[in-house]
Amino acid sequence: MKNLLTDIAGVRVGHADDKALASGVTAVIFDRPAVAAIDIRGGGPGIREGAVLDLENTVEQIHGIALAGGSAFGLEAGGGVQAWLAEQGRGFAIGGALVPIVPGAICFDLLNGGDKAWGRFAPYRDLGYAAAAAAAADFALGSVGAGLGATTANLKGGIGSASAVTAGGIRVAALAVVNAVGSVTVGDGPWFWAAPFEAGDEFGGGGLPIDFTPDMLEMRIKGGTSATSVENTTLAVVVTDAALTKPQARRLAMMAQTGFARAIYPVHAPLDGDVVFAAATGEKPVDPLAGLTELGMVAANVVARAIARGVYEATALPFPGALPAWKDRFGFVCSRKPDTP
Repeated sequence: MKNLLTDIAGVRVGHADDKALASGVTAVIFDRPAVAAIDIRGGGPGIREGAVLDLENTVEQIHGIALAGGSAFGLEAGGGVQAWLAEQGRGFAIGGALVPIVPGAICFDLLNGGDKAWGRFAPYRDLGYAAAAAAAADFALGSVGAGLGATTANLKGGIGSASAVTAGGIRVAALAVVNAVGSVTVGDGPWFWAAPFEAGDEFGGGGLPIDFTPDMLEMRIKGGTSATSVENTTLAVVVTDAALTKPQARRLAMMAQTGFARAIYPVHAPLDGDVVFAAATGEKPVDPLAGLTELGMVAANVVARAIARGVYEATALPFPGALPAWKDRFGFVCSRKPDTP
């Protein structure tokens, strides 16, 4: 176990980004088609192929997922991932044709200081292709791929990932792009809201503050009263090696959304575009009641951890006025005693 999404066999992740652009794409590639569903909680989502994942629709399996910056321009990243998959002979068979099914979602990073004057066509399709081609079992966290330009209310955001095994032996893992309107840390301190679910010191080991003061519970949102619905979102991909139906994958996505509430404050706001994709590779049977409940419980914990890691591993953008990274402000590992200098 590498504490990554790729701890699920047959799943690979690739990034492609442009430092001058301060934006990029992250591709999740399935070696075999995976049953998938989606759950949307934020008020301003940007989705590609979301309807295909609705329970009443025909297609049940997908071949990849494209996550991108660039707001609506970034939806073209899915076309690049689709092109790469088509070259590999992958897709949904319709007669003699193969159509790769690549849902996707985007986050807004157009005002982060990067050069977005790309001319007639945005670069996200090419970045999507490059991300798919780079997909591997090992991948970087922090300010890379779709998380390169991501921010939160008070700190730089980025890509995070985490994994776990249920007591029943089912693996579940998550990847998150953290560009939230809210804060992933408590007040002005180093403590992560997701601290109770941390495994080891994966995001600093700082625990929670000894006391919660009223100022820690005040609303901190990106842009303050001027925030808009297109500026923020957290995207997550949850994958398990369990054998799930499409409705069960939808339930997994819904339960995994609880992890957002454990890691971000506030969350699921009108200003957010929060989305969870859930996919199942179908290797292990799972009890449809108690087993699925346990799987969803652990998935929510894994999502919370992935979100915290996305901020913990991030690095600041090299532009004037850029938000600091967590490690720039608080170091790599903070004390478990919050009152210690």
